[in-house]
Amino acid sequence: MRSLERSSTFIGRLRRATRRLLVLLLATWLTTTQAGVQPQEVAPGVWFVQGESALGSGANRNFISNAGFVVTPAGVVVIDALGAPVLAEELIDAIRRVTLQPIRYVIVTHYHADHVYGLQAFQAVGARILAHPAARLYLNAELAQQRLRASREELAPWIDEKTRLVEADQWLQGEQTELDLGGQRLFIRHAGPAHTPEDLVVYHPASGSLFTGDLVFRARIPFVGQADSRAWIRALDGLLAWAPRRLLPGHGPVAEQPLQDLQLTRDYLQYLRDTMGIAARELEPFETAYARTDWSRFAKLPLFGVANRINAYNTYLLMEREATP
Repeated sequence: MRSLERSSTFIGRLRRATRRLLVLLLATWLTTTQAGVQPQEVAPGVWFVQGESALGSGANRNFISNAGFVVTPAGVVVIDALGAPVLAEELIDAIRRVTLQPIRYVIVTHYHADHVYGLQAFQAVGARILAHPAARLYLNAELAQQRLRASREELAPWIDEKTRLVEADQWLQGEQTELDLGGQRLFIRHAGPAHTPEDLVVYHPASGSLFTGDLVFRARIPFVGQADSRAWIRALDGLLAWAPRRLLPGHGPVAEQPLQDLQLTRDYLQYLRDTMGIAARELEPFETAYARTDWSRFAKLPLFGVANRINAYNTYLLMEREATP
């Protein structure tokens, strides 16, 4: 019996060692073969980085979200920090190839992992981190630590024991904050609660560029999570009040036709509310409602198979709560 136990222990250790070796080999291969973070200039002084339309994994280094930066005569403002420290370091290197100006600020649109795990790299180069105080509820919850622990397993070696959650240096109060760097203005507006309670959007009036964070998903199914979809739709309508010339979304390519390009996210959220709302009001079981719903308009979008059912279920529960007197 003891020999069997020792054999089982040895096999377990061998499997773990083999897994670690494979992860390290994958990391080495990715480091030497991937093109890395490559910003594109979408307007004078306005740069955009686009992640993959995929779930985060060790293979893609959790490079699944977008980021951007604005170069001003008095420094650089970065919007979101990407999903791993190594990605943020590559973005910092890319910024340094564009300008000699220091990185002054990082604006966090919301505290989802794929947008904030790179914050520590920006903190290390002296950038001041700005975010909305509603994010503190998540940061102080056990869920944030659970997610980080899971990421250390699922996203190794890019997320590891050295990766940590970084709070803002300044929690922005009020509905709107203005930054003025060398005559270049940026307006930061609280758009939540929508996708998250702390959603911020950033408008650069000189170029007409609006950084939307995850209020806007393009070319993929949105991640709804526990969002207040009614408030999210209202926030999307409010974005048009800026009359932006382009939208720089949290996921997907730059949108050069703001009204048209808002429609995918807005229409998807409204469709979830309409279909799941009827089911909730009529006390129809979720599985029955999901099976009878026509999803054909959205079924070919990336991540539909991964995200749509849970989006629909969370919306079903939301509509039940809204229907309760």
